[in-house]
Amino acid sequence: MTDTHLTPIPLATRLFWPALALGLIGLALWVVGGLFDPTQAFRSYLLAYVFWLDFALGCLGLSLMQLLTGGRWGLAIRRIVEAGARTLPLMALLFIPICFGLPRIYLWAQPAIVAQDPLLQHKSLYLNVPGYIARAVIYFVAWCALAHYLSRWSAEQDRRDDPAPLAKLQRLAAGGAVLLGVTASFAAIDWLMSLEPHWYSTVYGAIVAWGAVLTAMAFAIVLLIVLARRPPLAPLVSPQLLNELGSLLLAFLVLWSYLAYFQYLLVWAGNLQEDIPWFVRRTSGEWLPIAWAVVLGTFAIPFCLLLFRDLKRNPRTLAAISAFLLLTRPLDVFWLVKPAWMTEGWLLHWLDIVAAIGLGGIWVAAFIRLLAQRPLLPLHDPRLPASVETAHGRA
Repeated sequence: MTDTHLTPIPLATRLFWPALALGLIGLALWVVGGLFDPTQAFRSYLLAYVFWLDFALGCLGLSLMQLLTGGRWGLAIRRIVEAGARTLPLMALLFIPICFGLPRIYLWAQPAIVAQDPLLQHKSLYLNVPGYIARAVIYFVAWCALAHYLSRWSAEQDRRDDPAPLAKLQRLAAGGAVLLGVTASFAAIDWLMSLEPHWYSTVYGAIVAWGAVLTAMAFAIVLLIVLARRPPLAPLVSPQLLNELGSLLLAFLVLWSYLAYFQYLLVWAGNLQEDIPWFVRRTSGEWLPIAWAVVLGTFAIPFCLLLFRDLKRNPRTLAAISAFLLLTRPLDVFWLVKPAWMTEGWLLHWLDIVAAIGLGGIWVAAFIRLLAQRPLLPLHDPRLPASVETAHGRA
């Protein structure tokens, strides 16, 4: 393994310590704020946690998808998304504070409220603190196991020229994709949909899961274009490859927006009285501009731009579109989660900001360290030489 196969040292040295310091400062401020307003602190923590978990889970999903489908696009971002997936043990550790604040986050975790609500009593067989924690353990065990074997067999492929590791990875992806889809959907129901336990949606889990994949894809594209300025990624990245990545980003965007619109359409067309309040809270008063920002920023604008082939083939414009989408994704998470607790007044609390900075700094630092530990391209992958030749032939 040569040095050119590893992550460029400036990325690891210049960003790791600032990200870690920023994360620790953010978490310290969150702890101080929590001493004065613990309810808001736990709610802000969950909001920030869900957004950063999207990166890790979305990267795991993209890793499995790439192994199932093959293709040059997957080889280019494979090590980026593998590093993102390997942060899942860290996210499991960072989930622990949420378990101590359940009564401050969820109505169903407050016995006094449950005792006065027949519907919550009916749902208490599923929505209860022990069940919530037990299911979370199951989710993280499944996710961390997938990430572990993905990392282990991928590293094995780097060490020796043998088709066996790739075959094992593909078998892992076949069952792992199903397992990830089921567990991620149930996690979305437990952690987010149960914030408003009188409301439910059968497509909610899929919306949240595909939102994570969309976030991870935009992140991977931006980082790939930054790293492709030098070897070993430079020979592989071509206008044709960028066009494929941009088209995939467009496909994920369309699928996510279709699921979200389909949920709204069913409620509107069916005039479902029990579901309407969920949308009313998110499209009234101070939330209306945010709702429009979500529609325009996370769908309409990037969708229109990604329709143009020339924009997708240009690294600067594709990186700009992906970065714009990445910056607007927090709006969608904010719009999805925050109205469960607050419908009017000053919607953004300072603890929301410091919690996001704290968790984000820790996650970015861990990601950078993990990315620097492996070659940026999968060594001994039989598809790699042909991919490089195709890149040069079609560029």
